[in-house]
Amino acid sequence: MKPAASSNPLPPATPPTLAAPVTHYENFPVASLLCPPHLRQPIAAIYGFARTADDIADEGDAAPHERLAELAAYRAQLQAVAAGQVPAARWAAVFGPLQCAIQQHALPVALLDDLLSAFVQDIHKTAAAGTYADRAELLDYCRRSANPVGRLLLHLYGVHDAQALAQSDAVCSALQLINFWQDLSVDIPRGRHYLSDADCARHGVTRAELATLISTPATQQLIADNARWARECMLAGLPLVHRLPGRAGWELRLVVQGGLRILDKVDALQGASLHTRPTLGKADWLRMLGRCLRM
Repeated sequence: MKPAASSNPLPPATPPTLAAPVTHYENFPVASLLCPPHLRQPIAAIYGFARTADDIADEGDAAPHERLAELAAYRAQLQAVAAGQVPAARWAAVFGPLQCAIQQHALPVALLDDLLSAFVQDIHKTAAAGTYADRAELLDYCRRSANPVGRLLLHLYGVHDAQALAQSDAVCSALQLINFWQDLSVDIPRGRHYLSDADCARHGVTRAELATLISTPATQQLIADNARWARECMLAGLPLVHRLPGRAGWELRLVVQGGLRILDKVDALQGASLHTRPTLGKADWLRMLGRCLRM
């Protein structure tokens, strides 16, 4: 005789509270050994949240409307866990650790939501092969796609003054711009256009010319000009490395030097980043460490 089935439903699985380690290639350290130990988990949770959203927006073969629906569900889950609801099973590995970070460190949820708005914009722009009119429009995208990460980190470090926030925004916008100029060979074939209309016009470069991925004197000057702009942004935020305490300041030094080293490589390619993606190797990291000691 079979035992009677229990009328009590099984309790829901407890969502994980520890973020997965960072394994994706980056130009800079994320939640590394330089990071203050008590902040590694919340930083890894923020990274995991942003990385997963980026994958929804960018990876695989989903149609734009499917990506937008996924991000809408992801956004709803952010609001749910911020309100104290138990994370759903689907993205529990992301939102379990993130909810802990939100609760323990009072993370500004609006900054996390800004990141998602940038991913939504990316999908719309790519689907329409849209372009950015000028640098001001591109910086508005950076304000939501990159700057929130720096502000979340400053929040964790307990640094809130206006000067530090402005310097953080400069560093993060620079990192986003550097990523654009590093990824031209990948983005242009996928219909992503971050070289602005105004910059292209100023250098006499057409979209059709860029689509060939062939370097010319005009495209070389266009890329070099934008690389200089990114470097100026990074240098404007550089004094922040001396404001952050202890290990956090040293990790930021590596972040800054990683961005500057990629720009060195973009410059050295002399426009060939249209078809060659520069990356960092072991020798570059040693050089970055040496530069960090001299900052």
